[in-house]
Amino acid sequence: MRLGLALGYWGRGPDPGHVALAQEAERLGYDSVWTAEAWGSDAFTPLTWIAAQTSRIRLGTAVAQMAARSPVTTAMHALTLDHLSGGRTMLGLGLSGPQVVEGWYGRPFPRSPLTATREYVEVIRQVLRREGPVELAGRFHAHPYAGEDGTGLGKPLKPITHPLRADLPVLLGAEGPKNIAQTTRIADGWLPLYWSPLRTDVYEASLADAPEDFLIAPMARARVCDDVAEGLLPVKAMLGFYIGGMGHSARNFHADLMARMGYEAEARRIQELFLAGRRQEAVLAVPDAFADEISLVGPRARIAERLDLWRKGPVTDLLVLAPDPHTLRVLAELNS
Repeated sequence: MRLGLALGYWGRGPDPGHVALAQEAERLGYDSVWTAEAWGSDAFTPLTWIAAQTSRIRLGTAVAQMAARSPVTTAMHALTLDHLSGGRTMLGLGLSGPQVVEGWYGRPFPRSPLTATREYVEVIRQVLRREGPVELAGRFHAHPYAGEDGTGLGKPLKPITHPLRADLPVLLGAEGPKNIAQTTRIADGWLPLYWSPLRTDVYEASLADAPEDFLIAPMARARVCDDVAEGLLPVKAMLGFYIGGMGHSARNFHADLMARMGYEAEARRIQELFLAGRRQEAVLAVPDAFADEISLVGPRARIAERLDLWRKGPVTDLLVLAPDPHTLRVLAELNS
């Protein structure tokens, strides 16, 4: 099981320690570093900044929002960064949900998410293969554009720049069972939002047809500390926000996932509190047991014991959200 460093989102501004953290992760032997985006900073620019100040560590987006860019634009970002970094780019993509897609990106959320995702990935594959002009008579992504409001003058094109790698890895942040199953067919890997080494059966059916070299790269917050309850608070804050605020009360993929993992009543209670404006109560309503399952928090010996559980399952890459170099170092030592 390889280790990756997940830097997550920016807050009010860039974190001045991110480059140094990525450099330390590279020195410790971490395989990859990952950035994120939602409705603030983008995922590609920080990776380019990090690429210029590292030499070996692979560079991934976890995740780049599909609604933010057309698929050819995303492919352009990926192939450009791949050239500049010497072939270190991994493209992680996510569809997000209706609240973000329609509220922030100003686009309709696709009524057939699986079809939209499949078309998006197909266009990117065509760009990276550069075997001919990009052509797809898609329901959501048509190349050339054939809508009634177009001129009809669109011409199939292939990229001027030759991609460095036709097989640049594409990973998808999928949550629903059908979406995960499709991911095993069209992508090189999967970026689970929550992963519990105690509940791998939740995903067993969806992953049944995954090829042998398929990447499974969940994200987990990690912190070496004496007080487990205190160390879990950032995990609970994240869960409270995702489950309570990242979606509508009637359609929240994150809450649905928590429910499938055995915490349905708790997920609905978190939603109820968050949407009522009682955010702190929503965070506190997150069960410690659930937060603990999907993270690595506590003294070194406890983390060592729990890390063994992660290694025994199908996870190929553990993407660590770690607040400090000490935690990164301990995990590197325990995973060696």
